[in-house]
Order: sequence, then structure tokens, then C-alpha cells
Amino acid sequence: MTGDRAIGIHDLSWATTEFVLPHTALADHNGTEIGKYHVGIGQRSMSVPAADEDVVTMGAAAAAPLVARHGTDRIRTVVFATESSIDQAKSAGVYVHSLLGLASATRVVELKQACYGATAALQFAIGLVLRDPVQQVLVVASDISKYDLDSPGEPTQGAAAVAMLVGSDPSLVRIEEPSGLFTADVMDFWRPNYRDAALVDGQESISAYLQAVESTWKDYQGQGGRSLDEFTAFCYHQPFTKMAHKAHRHLLNTCGYDADEARLERAVGRTTAYNRVIGNSYTASAYLGLAALLDQADDLTGRPIGFLSYGSGSVAEFFAGTAVPGYREHLRTAAHQEAIDRRRRLDYAAYRELHGRSFPADGGDHPTPPQTTGPFRLAALRGHKRIYERR
Repeated sequence: MTGDRAIGIHDLSWATTEFVLPHTALADHNGTEIGKYHVGIGQRSMSVPAADEDVVTMGAAAAAPLVARHGTDRIRTVVFATESSIDQAKSAGVYVHSLLGLASATRVVELKQACYGATAALQFAIGLVLRDPVQQVLVVASDISKYDLDSPGEPTQGAAAVAMLVGSDPSLVRIEEPSGLFTADVMDFWRPNYRDAALVDGQESISAYLQAVESTWKDYQGQGGRSLDEFTAFCYHQPFTKMAHKAHRHLLNTCGYDADEARLERAVGRTTAYNRVIGNSYTASAYLGLAALLDQADDLTGRPIGFLSYGSGSVAEFFAGTAVPGYREHLRTAAHQEAIDRRRRLDYAAYRELHGRSFPADGGDHPTPPQTTGPFRLAALRGHKRIYERR
């Protein structure tokens, strides 16, 4: 509840890539015991973008079902959250705006703060709707996580986009006040402008994440938030799915509770289903967790859900939402499962080729091979301009 008006997520849809690499293929290549992936980090496979897919094509594919269901008349703002930006100046959201055929009387902006960006976008959207309850805000979180080949981060790679329509009287989840906030200058994960692949200090990142969990919770409580026992589930940012378990264990210990496995599974188990087979989607990750929870859980009507959004570097926020009556009638469970099932399996050699692919920087005409069967594709780089098309 925001003031006297319910504002939150009216609809949610997500998309991923054309290809998938099973962790068994990665383990066969590097000789790793598969349990290190399946059990140790909780990952089964990773989504891999085709040569003609990027954050724009995924973002547009995620958002298109929202536009098809609700139209465009009330969408006055598009907020695109990503840390896989394709341009230092132009928002990726402008390309999405064009591909979706949105009205010219629309503001579009891109937000960046590592994996936290989608939550910033959601909170900004709530503020806009509070000011003008008639409008809706399209929030798109789209990312491709990429690390160096044979690096410790390689098994956590992935790609996905989540689109959320934010408005008053939402049909899915009402976002509540207050929020618990935390920021610290930490070098746990970063990607300089001259690198395609991110850099990460794994142990520092886990430590910084857990510090953020504890600090946001304490601030949330200081702002008059709900008690721990009121929550039925928790959607954490998932750089790998076992991190959600680590984070919730730390929260339980912070609050003086025992963190047995059954309790952890009840709190976060259903939220990991999509991330487990997609991999890390950075800004989209926590909201893939929400999608998995809503799609799989028994009726959650009126039951509070906790959200912990963490972005390395670091910025974090804890807040609550409540599933609204009738939310199950608006879910896209079958479409979400289809997005997973339709992916084509890669062998390691094909994955490696896609991983190393990049556009020349000479300003020439560089078409992309048609690979995706999705609704949008990156057709070429021509004169330093990205050319997109509807399929």
C-alpha cells in the first residue's frame, strides 16, 4: 500500500534466449564433478543468446505480451534497467519503445546499478503512478551475464528479461511501504568500459551481499516494517540459486532463528525454479524469482512476500509485497514454461563460438546470422548503428 492507494505489479512477463548450455556439457569440458554445479551452486543450465539476440530483443519479447493484453494507451513511461548496456548514451529502452510501437508521448530512460537496477525502476515507477494514478509504467529488466571462459564465474552465466507493468489497483502484487536501504562502496563485482566480461571477487561479493541483507533488514525494521514471521516467502537476487539459501540463512541467524533446511526451502525453494535453469540474469533475477513463486505456489492471496534486491558495488533494498485477490487468473505460467522448453541445446564448441562473438568496430556493414526464432532480432550493425527488426 502506498498512501491510501494500492500500487504495484499489474502484470509480469519474461523471456529468455534461443539457446541453452547444460552444465553437464560444461562439466564434461573442464572435468568438474557435476555435483559442484547441480548441488554446490544450484545450477542446471544457462541460457545463451543467439548471434542476433541481445538485451533489446529479450526486453521487447518480454514486454510484448503485456502490450498485447493491456494496450498502450496508459503507458506514459518506459524504464529500462540493465548492466549490459549496448550504448553509452542511448537508452536500450528507446529501441524497445520502437519495436513495441509505443506512442511518441512517452518518456524513456535507462537505469544502471548492477543487479539492483530493476528495483530502482520499480520504485521510480511507483512514484510516477502515485503522482498520476491513471498512467502505467513499463519496467523492463534485461541482462546477459558474461564471464571469461574457464573462470570461476563461467558456470553462473545466463540471460533473461522481465517486463512488469506497474500501476494502481494492480492485478498481481501490491508493493508496500516502507523499504530498508543500504549502500557501500565495495569492489566485489564490476565491468570496466573496455571489457565485455565482468570481473568478480567471489568471496568479497558473498560477504558484501550478506552485509547488505543484514543492513537492509535492520533499516526496514527501523522504518516500521513487518516482522520476519509475517512473511510467507522471500525473493532474493540470485547470482546462483544457492545464494538465496545463503542469504536467507543469514537473515534468520540475524533475527535469532535456527536456519534448518526445511525452513529455508519453504522460504525460498519455489523462487529458484526459473533461475536454476536460466542462470544469472542480473537485474531480472529477483523478479524471475517472483514469477517462479507466483507460478508454482499454492494460493498466496493476502500473504506477504519479502524482496531483497542486491546490486554489487553495492546498493541494496528490502521491501514487501502482497499477492492480491484473483492474481492467479493473470499468470502466464504456460508461456513461461514454454520459454524454457523452446531453447535449443548447444554443445560446448557452439557455446564457445557464441561466447567469443563480437562486432567489429570499423563502422562497416555487419549483418548477423539469423538464429533466433523469437519475435525480434538484431539484424545488423551498420555504420555503428544497431538495426533491429520484427520477425
